[in-house]
Amino acid sequence: MSPTFAPQPSLAGREGTLVCISISVEAAALEALLEALAQLDFPVNPQIYHDAALVYRYADGHEDSEPTTLVEFPAYVGRLEEVGKGLEAWGFDKECIQVTSMLDEIHADCAPQPAPPGAPYLTQYRCKGWAGRKDPAGRQR
Repeated sequence: MSPTFAPQPSLAGREGTLVCISISVEAAALEALLEALAQLDFPVNPQIYHDAALVYRYADGHEDSEPTTLVEFPAYVGRLEEVGKGLEAWGFDKECIQVTSMLDEIHADCAPQPAPPGAPYLTQYRCKGWAGRKDPAGRQR
């Protein structure tokens, strides 16, 4: 759950840089996730994307995607540990969290994230509104 953003420019406050927290969850676990977020010590107003996808790009250039539900909300960096612990208390893996600077989130449709060590893919993209899009070869997703 490492923030992947440049230190400048940024939106910042007393609790650090403003970031976008994106959580990938199966639809069946959405209610539990929302309950976990409601237990945090700061208000969370999540945006829910039911037709999202996790897109994986491999070394040979091909991509695979899997449908997911994304839950996103703004928070300050100083709250990341609380979010991670809160999700773990409800049985969620902290690895489902992606953190992006708010400015990067505003300017990018699908921000790439590097693969974790040992993953078979190079980058992962979390794409909102993925249903119905076409891949680079023109195939319907």
